[in-house]
Amino acid sequence: MLPRLLLCGEIECVQDELKEMFHGIAEVIHLVSESRSHFLSSFGPGGPYEGTVALYRLTKSYKVIGKFDAPLIHALADTSKVRWIAQSSSGYDAIDVQACKERGIMVSNTPGANEDATATATLYLMLSCLRHFSMAERSLRSGIWRTHFNPAQTHDVTGRTLGIFGLGRIGLRFAHLAHAFPMRIVYFSRRKAESVPDWCEYVSSLEELCKQADVLSLHVSLSQSTAGMIGEKEIRTLRRGSVLLNTSRGRIVDQEAMIRALEDGHLSSVGLDVYPDEPHVDPRLLTFPRCVLLPHVGGESAESNRTRELQALGNLRAFLSGGVGEDVVPELKTEIGNSTT
Repeated sequence: MLPRLLLCGEIECVQDELKEMFHGIAEVIHLVSESRSHFLSSFGPGGPYEGTVALYRLTKSYKVIGKFDAPLIHALADTSKVRWIAQSSSGYDAIDVQACKERGIMVSNTPGANEDATATATLYLMLSCLRHFSMAERSLRSGIWRTHFNPAQTHDVTGRTLGIFGLGRIGLRFAHLAHAFPMRIVYFSRRKAESVPDWCEYVSSLEELCKQADVLSLHVSLSQSTAGMIGEKEIRTLRRGSVLLNTSRGRIVDQEAMIRALEDGHLSSVGLDVYPDEPHVDPRLLTFPRCVLLPHVGGESAESNRTRELQALGNLRAFLSGGVGEDVVPELKTEIGNSTT
């Protein structure tokens, strides 16, 4: 009997490749549960997921299973043979990695799969915030042409300073796009990046980044250390009239501090693709016409989705073939070799 791979979310772009990748290696099965309790009770003898050793996790499965928090991970370890969870996205904050480490379950993600899609979405948010394009389009669609559009309150991109918090793959791709205008690019990361263009200027602190930026764009992953990292102090350190962009994770920003800054004009607008409690969006954000709000679609495109699915499945194929996927999350790199099929 072949080991089983459970898809917690459907494959949309690479169905033919899925069959080829796991032929003779694993039996691919699909999520049939309609509740978290049914999911956890289905790995035992005679259950629909019996013999499952690896999971493909799509964020949409949250609606049925919820977060892969510590209770779920421990229950999974107690009742199943699962030893690998492949998250089909770059972000994996919905998985309790520490619990996985304790129970010998490896976790992989898909870094870089959506870097171009997310970077271009961030570019759109920046342009629309500075030039009020989103507000202007809504004005046209409502039949009032450009009644509420005031060009004196808009700004060109050229010559402004873009501050990037987290110069990883997405941050660097966005930096290249913005530099073309040109913009001045400054960045802060935990450490100075290697092999970056000379025009990417490193600053020594988040505070210094905020002091210099006309536009602050966030590109760090969510962790205990980054949650709420952009708070009252950081926002007030920005110049009055600055723009804040977030295509990373909503909880990196203190939302109350951000809304206060919008209310008193310290922030001229924000461009958001992520929120602290998705899919809920604080209704106060909808009252600021200059703000540009997207429903967490920045990393989504036909090309990025195909790349993401292949990357996540590639990690699973490596594991099921007796090896290790390339994209083990950083917290578990030291555990490589401790998990087997």
